[in-house]
Amino acid sequence: MFSREINYNQASSASMGWKPNWFGDFDEIDENLIEAIKKWQKDHFLTQDGLVGPTTFRRVFTERESNIDLYLPDRFTCKETNHIVYNGNLYEIDWPHVTLWSEENGLEAKKGTYKPNIGKRDIDFFVNHWDVCLNSASCLRVVNNRGISVQFLIDNDGRIFQTMDMSHIAWHAGGRGWNARSVGVEISNAYYPKYQSWYEKNGFGPRPLVEGARVHNRTLKPFLGFYPVQMEALKALWKAINTSIGVPLTTPCHKNGKVIKGVVPDTREVYGFVNHYHLTRKKIDCAGLDIKGMLADIKGM
Repeated sequence: MFSREINYNQASSASMGWKPNWFGDFDEIDENLIEAIKKWQKDHFLTQDGLVGPTTFRRVFTERESNIDLYLPDRFTCKETNHIVYNGNLYEIDWPHVTLWSEENGLEAKKGTYKPNIGKRDIDFFVNHWDVCLNSASCLRVVNNRGISVQFLIDNDGRIFQTMDMSHIAWHAGGRGWNARSVGVEISNAYYPKYQSWYEKNGFGPRPLVEGARVHNRTLKPFLGFYPVQMEALKALWKAINTSIGVPLTTPCHKNGKVIKGVVPDTREVYGFVNHYHLTRKKIDCAGLDIKGMLADIKGM
């Protein structure tokens, strides 16, 4: 009994990425889960066949996405546990300050600024950006107004915001093919030294000043760098990205092992953790970021 439904749902779960606990307190695909799926379908006016096909998957995914914070573990029993989200599933991140889009004070990407995608997608690289804004809330307003988007933001105090499920395709890297294969982060940093006084006045303290950074065969004028807490948050995010969706802990390098400080030879084959300037000469972010050293720190954790 239910063997057909069980076989179908095992294949469906593997291909689309849903888990039994989406329908209640279940760990396995068995007869009890089939009955729970039928009940869920009945409650949502769908055909009660117990099969998680495209229609049922789309409906349950959207329901989870709209209130993803409701599915987080009880903060009273899991105080030190935070999560990021991919394809409706929660993945742990070892960082104390993470806010999802549907949580209180969360930051959510505006509908129409990204390509909705329900189901798993092939993600093989992660792009680092600096936002040239004073904080993450300001950054989100800017990208929303520009009709673009990004999955993550890191604020001045190191708080990580996730603005959408990573299954959605954010418009952040500049090319359709790049966006489809990647996830990105905007790290809060107004860049220009004239804004140093703003950070000090608002209690964040002075930012490091980066001097002598090179990109695209030229040396940049001195600019504001990232706070140490932002770099620790970034490493925690990279580690979680690696463990949750499998982006490899590598970065584009020359044959001699030195990190490429410009556009990679073939952007169609880029993978791992990259800066925006690795994709296009029009961008210089994040010049001065020691990706290779930070990846070494992660591997040594």
